[in-house]
Amino acid sequence: MSEDQNKLQESVKQPTRRDFLRRTGEVSVASFVGAAGLLANAKDVQATTTWAEHFQKNYRLMTDQEKKESAERLEVRYSEEYGKKVTVDTSDAIDGVLFGYALNIQKCIGCRRCVKACVKENNQSRNNTQIEWIRVIRMEKGEFLKENMPKGYPPVEGEEYGVQVGGNAYSPAGVVLEGKHYYQPEKVPEKEAFYFPIQCMQCEKPPCVKVCPVRTTYREPDGIVVVDYNWCIGCRMCIGACPYWARRFNWGEPNLPKEEMNPVTHYLGNRPRMKGVVEKCTFCIQRTRKGRYTACIEVCPVGARKFGNLLDPDSEIRKVLDRKRVFRLKAEANTFPKFFYFVD
Repeated sequence: MSEDQNKLQESVKQPTRRDFLRRTGEVSVASFVGAAGLLANAKDVQATTTWAEHFQKNYRLMTDQEKKESAERLEVRYSEEYGKKVTVDTSDAIDGVLFGYALNIQKCIGCRRCVKACVKENNQSRNNTQIEWIRVIRMEKGEFLKENMPKGYPPVEGEEYGVQVGGNAYSPAGVVLEGKHYYQPEKVPEKEAFYFPIQCMQCEKPPCVKVCPVRTTYREPDGIVVVDYNWCIGCRMCIGACPYWARRFNWGEPNLPKEEMNPVTHYLGNRPRMKGVVEKCTFCIQRTRKGRYTACIEVCPVGARKFGNLLDPDSEIRKVLDRKRVFRLKAEANTFPKFFYFVD
């Protein structure tokens, strides 16, 4: 074989697998760097900030500087998207504070002002009751009355009473646990109704945290269970694990009008969410870490809701726990909620 023929064969030689992977890697890195460079110089703020968000760490693993940079990116994007100055707070938990909540179920009148205030404060989707963080359940009340004493069923020929005999057999007795989540009365409270609000219980041993495969939901030192929306993969395992029906999933793009968007946000709280992530009550983290009450407490017309530091013996919440008849929902689940119910 001539020297020219050898050169020809070498020139058409098939690349090895190693050559292919090396070249592919070079192209991928070059494409990545090139795309990043283009986006860095792009005028589309939405594109540049979203690109950076895709490659950021889980929030709980970020350094203080990384948290600051992440919040600044979001502030730029949200401000452009909603046409107003938006702030994204990254305040950490306050030392010596463990937040707790108490609700007087005797006082609740079922007006659901708390629900609407929560929607407005926490930038929840509008006109979507399925996504609301607070649910007020309407339950029926009943009692044993002589006039409700039936003759029994079915009637038996020749007998005064039927085979099945009992008072109030087909009417409520006490409080019926099965209730309505969506009710539209002319006025509240209704005569034969009892109201039972439910929201995230901020458990000390939260089942949702245990089952999260990517640790996107976790418990903060002040007791608030939070969600890093950028790391949520939408598996919804936390929803199945929660015994209190407290978590919501965004099946579609959230409906948040620009003019109704609350611009005072927290990274782990009420900042705008996206499709495909889970969200929940955070005790209005953007408020409470600044020494303010939650929105639902401020709006309650009958003062049924109480909030404070469980570690402070002089706090309002501790006085309620010390002096009232208190219970926790589903205590047998050993989740140790920091949301308490009480009666006078």
